[in-house]
Amino acid sequence: MAPYEALYGRHCRTLVYLDEVGERERLKVELINQTKKIVNMIRKILYTAQSRQKSYVDNRKRPLEFNVGDHVFLKVSPLKGSVPFGQKGKLTPRFVGPFEILQSVGPIAYRLAIPRSLQGIHDVFSCL
Repeated sequence: MAPYEALYGRHCRTLVYLDEVGERERLKVELINQTKKIVNMIRKILYTAQSRQKSYVDNRKRPLEFNVGDHVFLKVSPLKGSVPFGQKGKLTPRFVGPFEILQSVGPIAYRLAIPRSLQGIHDVFSCL
């Protein structure tokens, strides 16, 4: 069932269905071919835009590596209704720290020296 038929309970009358039976088959094939060409053109344009944007991002991207003993800021997102970093609303800090890196846990995960005032926060973070 077509979406139009599901919504309105009757068949959709378009110009494609107003012609003779013999011509209808020819029009369907032409319409399908034309639609395929348009879809392929749109895909090509989208792929070009996507590859252009990817090249812009790849030029600016650099791998982040930290050593033990470095100091880093921790990016936080404020939780609604809680005040873990001292303020709430627009004035909530986006970054807290600096914290010292104590240990490298994995290729992108690090254990930080979190003070006792932030006791409820886990001490292992990843940098992406």
